Amino acid sequence: MNSATEGILPAGFDVPSLARLGLAMRRHRSVIVLIQWAVALSYLGLVAVPAFLPLPLENAHIWNNLTRFAQFVIWGIWWPFVIASIMAFGRLWCGVLCPEGALTEWVSRSGLGRGVPRWLKWGGWPFVAFVMTTVFGQMTSVYEYPKPALLILGGSTMGAITIGLLYGRGKRVWCRHLCPVSGMFALLAKIAPVHFKVNQAAWDTAPVGHRTSRQHPVNCAPLINIRRMESASACHMCGRCAGERSAVQLTLRSPGAEILKEPTPISQGKADDTDRWPARLLIFGMLGVALGAFQWRSSPWVVAAKHAMTTWLVEHEILWPLSQPGHWWLLTSYPEVNDAFTWLDGGMLLGYIAIEALVVGGWIWGWMRLISAFIELPWQRPTYVLIPFAGASVFVGLSFLTTSHFAEEGVLLPWAGVVRTVLLTLAVFWSAALAWRLAPRRRVAATFGTLMAVALPFAAWAVELFGW
Repeated sequence: MNSATEGILPAGFDVPSLARLGLAMRRHRSVIVLIQWAVALSYLGLVAVPAFLPLPLENAHIWNNLTRFAQFVIWGIWWPFVIASIMAFGRLWCGVLCPEGALTEWVSRSGLGRGVPRWLKWGGWPFVAFVMTTVFGQMTSVYEYPKPALLILGGSTMGAITIGLLYGRGKRVWCRHLCPVSGMFALLAKIAPVHFKVNQAAWDTAPVGHRTSRQHPVNCAPLINIRRMESASACHMCGRCAGERSAVQLTLRSPGAEILKEPTPISQGKADDTDRWPARLLIFGMLGVALGAFQWRSSPWVVAAKHAMTTWLVEHEILWPLSQPGHWWLLTSYPEVNDAFTWLDGGMLLGYIAIEALVVGGWIWGWMRLISAFIELPWQRPTYVLIPFAGASVFVGLSFLTTSHFAEEGVLLPWAGVVRTVLLTLAVFWSAALAWRLAPRRRVAATFGTLMAVALPFAAWAVELFGW
């Protein structure tokens, strides 16, 4: 027995190479805790400090200005590749690196320890939080200025700490029910090729002496019933349950295995409750609201609509929508750098995102309902085949922040548009392949419907990349 398995698994237990990594994560938990605190302190510095500094001058650079550096790290590197990491490794970010998860778990150990109330368990909170955070971020220009970044990211962190002080005992109640990106991460984790697999039969038949490790006891912070865990959606990949009862191990799987897997009788009975809100988040959030948020600034339709509305307002002597509220926490207001939104700007922003979310989301939802009628499955199941495309769409949108920071430093990437197109195209084929395999008796209908569903958001990206 090597050092990774000592004290966790019985002697002589054969451990595959990848599973040893999971066992090492459990055994060396203190190292992970140190990493979490290092990330939390770095996060605090990058988010909080720039908000109290003067805005960067035009000649400021990433290497000589903390605000520019923080914006590049958070929005240019951090968030795009967090999305990529979830699709590749599951919610490893949540369990090993996320500062909010670590803080809410830490404070809950000495908090009030109350039970989780019923209202907090409502399945729609991740959808609501995602939409509100995305829209409010656009209203305040969170990508461009440090104060709204502190307000939104710091506010989320304070929410995590508050929930930790009130509910749970060493648990991540915030992450499970309220985190603005938890719902998106849960969806993307479904296609991750790495996960912790639970063998229920081995769990139930494990000898009494092998049922837990006294040296490394299990504490599932995201409140998962480990024995019944079949999905990677809620798992934070922290490794604390690795090797438990010789039934849990880190292993590889087909990226589409969870989506194609037939639901168990228990999950079938709860399909409407457990799948409806995630499916709505996928369709109307990741492929609707997020798409509109990424595109409204470059849309000529917004410019044309604003010009027409301005003319109409002036002709009718309704001038208050053309004034600036002057509150940076409500609408972008930085007159010192000639960047301030009027009430009309805010209305145009909200209108564009709402229309795109309803049009694109409604289009996709209609095709998913049609597919479900043909393949005789709940509409949520064909919706999940769109996860690869939705993940690629969010990553592509965030990658514009990366390239814009490079452009500000004089580094142009003319091939970026082609790479983005290739990523989106590959994601389309991935989603179509999943649809083909999901419905063996209705392959053509499922695949055609999926291609039609992604046609509109793909066309929207094509216009963004090569038209505007």
